[in-house]
Amino acid sequence: MKHIRFAAVVALASVALVGCSTASGGGPSQAAACAPSKGKVTLNMTTWVPGMDKVVALWNAKNPNIQVKVQTGPNGNSGTYQNFFNELKAGNAPDIGQIEYDTLPAFRVQGGLQDIGACAGVQAAKSEFSTGLWNQVTFGEKSAVYAIPQDSGPMALYYRKDLFQKAGLSVPTTWDEYAADAVKIKALGGSITNFPKGDVNWFAGLVSQAGGQWFSTSGGKWTVNLTSPESTKVAAYWQDLISKKLVSTIPGFTDQWNNAYDKGQDWTWVSAVWGANSISSGAPTTSGKWAVAPMPQWTAGANVSGAWGGSSSVVFKGSKHPAEAAKFILWLNTSSEALTKLNEVAQLYPASTAGDQLPALSQPVPFYDNQPIYVTFGDAGKVISPFTWGPTMTQTYSDVSDGFGAALSGSGTLQDALAAGQAKTIAALKAQSIPVNG
Repeated sequence: MKHIRFAAVVALASVALVGCSTASGGGPSQAAACAPSKGKVTLNMTTWVPGMDKVVALWNAKNPNIQVKVQTGPNGNSGTYQNFFNELKAGNAPDIGQIEYDTLPAFRVQGGLQDIGACAGVQAAKSEFSTGLWNQVTFGEKSAVYAIPQDSGPMALYYRKDLFQKAGLSVPTTWDEYAADAVKIKALGGSITNFPKGDVNWFAGLVSQAGGQWFSTSGGKWTVNLTSPESTKVAAYWQDLISKKLVSTIPGFTDQWNNAYDKGQDWTWVSAVWGANSISSGAPTTSGKWAVAPMPQWTAGANVSGAWGGSSSVVFKGSKHPAEAAKFILWLNTSSEALTKLNEVAQLYPASTAGDQLPALSQPVPFYDNQPIYVTFGDAGKVISPFTWGPTMTQTYSDVSDGFGAALSGSGTLQDALAAGQAKTIAALKAQSIPVNG
């Protein structure tokens, strides 16, 4: 089975980060020296991937001189990113961290990423990934490499197959049908889905599917456009569902959120491929009752997807063992052994093309009524709209999330949140001396 990696998912592509030279003390970075350390090495790693300790155990068993200690924390925007920034400032960051593609620019601008381009095997790994993903971790610089891609996040529709069948509802193929189903599901005492104020990167995936862009660069300056027609259309759609109380508004990835899915209160989730594990672990009594379908479309007959998340493995600035850290993250993200285990314990959809050969990606998944769901996600990965991330996404997410919270409480709208987020993002770029229009 051959999947096309989501080459244009988060397409900073060959656009070098404006403002990086200020943060990193010069022009475009040249690959730094990467000499191996002497003697036994212990590497510290922080991630939020469930079961990563089981993957690392495979490495530790075969590499007694390079041992890895894993710390698992909350997902990036739930606290881990801020911890990373604090640790970098204090000079005690772990050797290795997990960072999503949309947040890599923020760490690059702050000078927090070790250039591992000169480490053994790193340049050769370019052939293991799509051009778009490799550009995500190089920022278009000639020889520098700031991360190794780990997983990708094509989106699709998870839905309670049993509840839809019992209610006589077909799987919605358009957003209009989805909204109509929301009315019917409410009449049956449920909610079609949940709108979480904190997952602004989820909302960005929806904007991407609609053809919108939040950031672009031209003439050495950034342009911020969170209020484009496409973005406004998506906001108005969900604001209507919120205003009519057709969706629940539980904070995402909480016990209450899990319970709503486990008890059949929420019937669908438009999410990324990694969400398969979130549902199976958070709603264990619903095994065999879920299925996966393509995202609803804005135009009947269209076939466009979005992306949510997808992560890379980085070596943080200040690591005393960049050569060993690079060796480990190359193994983690390109070896069949590690990729197979990552898919088994965390349902990660590998970024590496070697992952195409994993038997699990074409096999039935029992929790999803024996549907081979990764085939659906593989197809979604081929039709993701390009989307460019800005250099202050953590701040942008925080500001927009505040506005989303106000909208959910009835003291504002999603459109208001985007407008405020745009103004604050422009201000944040200016505060960092990053050239910006507006």
